[in-house]
This record gives sequence, structure tokens and C-alpha cells, in this order.
Amino acid sequence: QVQLVESGGGLVQPGGSLRLSCTASRNIFRNYIMAWYRQAPGKQRELVASITFSGNIYYSDSVKGRFTISRDNAKNTMILQMNNLKPDDTAVYFCNSQSGYLPWGQGTQVTVSS
Repeated sequence: QVQLVESGGGLVQPGGSLRLSCTASRNIFRNYIMAWYRQAPGKQRELVASITFSGNIYYSDSVKGRFTISRDNAKNTMILQMNNLKPDDTAVYFCNSQSGYLPWGQGTQVTVSS
């Protein structure tokens, strides 16, 4: 069974940056549109960004212009570069296929606070 591992979260001040990574235990990235999701306390999980195998990208309106998604299919790795972070970005961030089909990982906590 494939495992997804998210890393790179942490505590950052408003306006700061973080770089999240997602790796898969098997060579599965080429089979899926991959995505980043986040879940804030008391809220539903929401789609943040997604990227196709060929590099077509979607961003939610809340992160457009601040976050950048990328993927390296050969390394089974996906990156989310987050700039100009805001307190509303505080959440646990997860990676998965756009459909949420794969087993969910533990996520990585992002906290934006002064």
C-alpha cells in the first residue's frame, strides 16, 4: 500500500514562508493528478492546489499568487512553496491525489502567528 509523507511545516510569522514536501513510497505520481489539501481546526478539509502530470495547475482563490505547487514525477515528490503566509493559512497540510483516493498521511502542521 502506498504511503504519503508530508514534511516541512512549522511555526512562522505572518508574511513568512515555508516549503512543504510530499513523498510517496512507490512510483505512483505519474498515475494521478496530485494535490495539496489543508484542514484547519473545526473546519472541513479543503483543496489548496493541484497539478497534473504534464504540469497544469489549479490554485484555490485563497492562496493564488502566494503559493506555488510543483512536482518531480521521477522522484515521486511534490512541493508546495508558501509565501506571504497569513494566520488564516494555519492548518494541517496533506497531500493526496485530487480525488483523495490514496491513503491519507499524517499531514504537516503549519502555524502562522506572531
